[in-house]
Amino acid sequence: MEMETVKLSEIVMKWFPDMLPFFRQNELNFKIVLRDGLSILEEDDAMEIIQYSICENQNQALLH
Repeated sequence: MEMETVKLSEIVMKWFPDMLPFFRQNELNFKIVLRDGLSILEEDDAMEIIQYSICENQNQALLH
């Protein structure tokens, strides 16, 4: 499978749709490159990506 670029919103909607209201729009638009694509992403990996994305967005906010 080829790499696939998705928005964080796609990962959240697939695995944790109840978390969607807790994200800002700019966080949901965060682009993620998945080595093997969204179709084989597992729940644990999705949560790790979400956690990393939150930390990355917080770091960016602190730098501004």
